[in-house]
Amino acid sequence: MQWLRRRFITGFFVTVPLIVSVAALVWIFGIIDGFTAPISTRLLGRAVPGLGILLTVLFVLATGVIATNVIGRRVLNRTEAWLMRVPVFRTIYSPVKQLVAAFSPDNEYGFKRVVMVQHGERGWVMGFLTKEFTVDRGPGSEALVAVYVPTNHLYLGDIVLYPREKAFYPDVSVEEGIRIFLTGGMSLPGSVRDVGKV
Repeated sequence: MQWLRRRFITGFFVTVPLIVSVAALVWIFGIIDGFTAPISTRLLGRAVPGLGILLTVLFVLATGVIATNVIGRRVLNRTEAWLMRVPVFRTIYSPVKQLVAAFSPDNEYGFKRVVMVQHGERGWVMGFLTKEFTVDRGPGSEALVAVYVPTNHLYLGDIVLYPREKAFYPDVSVEEGIRIFLTGGMSLPGSVRDVGKV
């Protein structure tokens, strides 16, 4: 019985995340395909399963090509500025764009690196480096780092400022850092080392 119980629990914890992930992907693809199915039906005269996803991928690729072009970037910036005047659109679009940009490695405003800092009251604090800057309070400029410390599934958190020399840069990528926060620290590696400032 103990052997059966242990194997069942192991199988449960392997299959549940797999089933949830596959179900989430199928659900997302179903939504995208549902939105784009009328376009494919109009183009071909009949519904083709999966064609909506292909059209979505091609649309996103074309948008990326346009966004990297100088003229296309100007057109997109003007369109975005015009749409930002719409109150409801602005309320939804701005936070979503900032959240997506935070995960982009090419964006200067995104998460740069994973940082650990020893905080007096809270112990070791782990977060994401978002900005490095200096503060001049009279005797000279101090180098500081802004660290975003998530408190609720990455979407909510605190911005904490620390002296740059107190920042510890572990050998953990931003992607691994996100996984650590989403799993409540369970995916932390067995040991981390300071790789220093790159």
